[in-house]
Amino acid sequence: MSQQDKSSKLWGGRFAAEMADVALDISESTVADGRMVFEDIWGSQAHCIMLARTGIISVDDLREILRWLHKAKDAWDEGTFELKRELEDVHMNVEMYLREGAGPQMGGRLHTARSRNDQVATDGKMHCRARLLGIRGALVDLRQTLLDRAGGHEETVMPGYTHTQHAQPISIAFWLTGHASALARDDERLEQAYARTNTCPLGAAALAGTSFPTDRELSAKLLGFEGVQQHSLDCVGTRDWVAETIAALAILMAGLSKIAEEFVLWSTWEYRMLEIDDTYSSGSSIMPQKKNPCIAELTRGKVGIVYGRLMQIMTMLKALPSGYNRDLQEDKPPLWDALDCAEVCLRALTEMIRTVTFNTDQMRRAVSQNFATATELANFLVRERNLPFRTCHEIIGSLVGILVAENKTLDDHERVREVLADAGQVLSSEEIASVVDPVACLKLQVSQGSTGPEAVRTMHTALTDGVNTARTDLAEQMDHVQSAYAETLRIVEHVMAGGDLEDALPAE
Repeated sequence: MSQQDKSSKLWGGRFAAEMADVALDISESTVADGRMVFEDIWGSQAHCIMLARTGIISVDDLREILRWLHKAKDAWDEGTFELKRELEDVHMNVEMYLREGAGPQMGGRLHTARSRNDQVATDGKMHCRARLLGIRGALVDLRQTLLDRAGGHEETVMPGYTHTQHAQPISIAFWLTGHASALARDDERLEQAYARTNTCPLGAAALAGTSFPTDRELSAKLLGFEGVQQHSLDCVGTRDWVAETIAALAILMAGLSKIAEEFVLWSTWEYRMLEIDDTYSSGSSIMPQKKNPCIAELTRGKVGIVYGRLMQIMTMLKALPSGYNRDLQEDKPPLWDALDCAEVCLRALTEMIRTVTFNTDQMRRAVSQNFATATELANFLVRERNLPFRTCHEIIGSLVGILVAENKTLDDHERVREVLADAGQVLSSEEIASVVDPVACLKLQVSQGSTGPEAVRTMHTALTDGVNTARTDLAEQMDHVQSAYAETLRIVEHVMAGGDLEDALPAE
């Protein structure tokens, strides 16, 4: 076989021909990989530092490799580093940049003791880790905004709903802190996904580790991971961290769609309980009067994208045998899409909620017009007359039926008094007024976690503490990653300047 008959691929030693065009079409991943150039270069810097530290390559080789990796990073930052489709992926593009610049000897040494299999898992985890920190930051902002808007509204009544029907009076603060409470669990799920993502697969090589005396702990430390993902076969052959991340995002998006739906519904003319700011609305191309809640609607719609990506990754992972399989290349597009959707929706909803106007007068009217305080009237009879709740439920249910037929409400105190008297329950109009008043009704709620103003204030304080703790934890995690990158760059610059590697390495 002549040299010109061989494949030109970096992996093409045993191949007698180039890859067919259609085979390249289905196998190249440069578009998706474009998000991981930074991570691939950082990972390569850490890997070759480790190779030199363990004596696998010389410090002279290290210095030259680092010099060209630094050039690659500068070229990427300047927009002159082109990901070539024919090189298939980000890893081969970075390696080829070194081979063309430093020569095949230097470029070829970089790939010692690693495989694209552990490289891609490492790059993907590093990029996902960074995106998760950004999303958690956006989620903390949304939680804080909900709490900010809730403050001072502990006694501002609005209808509470079950089955989309008026149920009992609640407060604006109770409603908004309810969403903040749910989002706190979303943050916990994302933090747990981050923890399982933030372990280092680099050094697993193709699947079985390597016969070279590598130091995987050093690689993990330089890359800001919390530790090494131990089992080499598990490192390269699983993407549970991708599935877990998308699953956490899907649950988050379900909660965001719930918020979005309420803002859509309650901004309608029929409800008129809130008005979305013009800057987060849009108009109609034909109807000049329209003001559409498009940001909320689009958030509601984007949930389907994340749900679909979760099903995509779960189907891709189904029944894969051990070890790396090329199917796993398809993990990045659904992960990127899910991360993108979640982050843009979080940021848009936060600003929409920050600028919304609550129509508190309309909320108060709505509470009074549809028997929302009927439950509390039944509770009053239980407390004051020592009657079984089921008996009181029947009495008040009958009262409501009569008032509905007469087109009256519980605010018609004299009629309420007459109907209750006919049922054997004598109350004064003043007693009735005090019980069915929505604000008074709120203040009567004393159970833990209720809509009572004091209970809401207690929850607001706890939720605020949770937001502050999350901000502190998030800042520490970001600082850990940024410090690791700064440490890697410090070693790179020290070695490139002719310094001794051992002097630059972090303490054990």
